[in-house]
This record gives sequence, structure tokens and C-alpha cells, in this order.
Amino acid sequence: MKHGKFITFEGGEGAGKTTQAKRLCTALEAQGIETLLTREPGGTFGAEAIRDLVLSGIDDRWSGMTELLLMYAARVDHVEKLIKPALERGVWVVSDRFSDSTVAYQGYARGVDLKNINSVHDAVMGGFGPDVTFLFDIDPVLALKRVETRGEELSRFDKEALDFHKTIRAAFQSIAEGDPERFVMLDAAASRDEIFGAIKSGMLDKFSGLNL
Repeated sequence: MKHGKFITFEGGEGAGKTTQAKRLCTALEAQGIETLLTREPGGTFGAEAIRDLVLSGIDDRWSGMTELLLMYAARVDHVEKLIKPALERGVWVVSDRFSDSTVAYQGYARGVDLKNINSVHDAVMGGFGPDVTFLFDIDPVLALKRVETRGEELSRFDKEALDFHKTIRAAFQSIAEGDPERFVMLDAAASRDEIFGAIKSGMLDKFSGLNL
């Protein structure tokens, strides 16, 4: 059985990742490829419990370092219990966020030293990572307007000031520039069909034999 592929979607709040992740899974399933859609923090019972801790409560509930450790506690559970077993069965896994979000949010925005983040990551992930990452790039002002109109309860990160979200955008751009072979940059302000067209192009460039 062929090993599955691990695909991640990254970007700031309100970038539209979740909608496109579902659409990609549907397209892959139509090609006979079994897929699993998941998210971070979350994806397993334990990781979803940690998600509630991280995303709810007052803005300054946790320090950047505490957030980092909570995120990796959730990630270890997620990878060991859900992602790796699925990949080993030949399933293609699409995750709404992964470790790049930790670098952007807890590193660049919260001020945790990137060397410390890398040390934690290397210690618990052992070289595991995505085959391809799609970065949804969008002006934070537009993205936050989307967040306000989607009718959902705001998370601790949604409530952060505009400067925080500007830092997140710049952080993701910097991360992507440092790993151009893995990242596909998307204009998340474009129409949904245009965005999905760019995702399909990126998938076809990365994986031979697809017919999305």
C-alpha cells in the first residue's frame, strides 16, 4: 500500500482555509483517493480538549511559552493517534493548520524564541512534516471583517489587536520564503473558485498522476 500524503493549509484568522480544505478533500475523494480532514489544535479527543483550553478564555490567559507547550502536547497526540496511522494506511491527510502556525503565532507574535520552538519541534516531531503547504495570504483588515460576519464565537486569537494579525501575516510570508519548495502562496482575497484553481495547480505540480 502506498504511503499517504500530508497536506497543510496555513494562514491568519478569516483567511478561508476551512472551506477550501473541505473542497480539496472532496476533489481527492472523487479521484478515488481516501482522505482525512483534520485541524489543529485538535483532531483527537485529547487534542480537542487542549484546543478548548487554548482558544477560550481571556486574551492574556496563557503566556506565549505556555501556549507553545499546549500546542505541542496537542500536536503529539494528533500526529501519533490520527495523522501517522492514516498516512500509513495510504490515506491522504489535509490539516487546517500545523506547526507553521506555532512558529507564526507563538514565535513571531508572542515572542517565544524561535530556537526554543525549533528545539521542541525537533524533539517531539522527529523530522515529521507536510509534503506541501498552502498559505492563504490576505490583508488582515479584510480577514477580520470576515471573522466578524461569520457568526461564530470569537477565539482568544480572533480578539487580538490588528497589529497582532499584521505580525501573523508577515510571519507566514517569512516562513514561506524560507521554504519555497514546500509552500504554495495563495491570494486569499480572490474568489473561492480562483483560490481552488490555484490549489489544484499546486497539487498537480507537487504530485504526479492527479487529475483534479
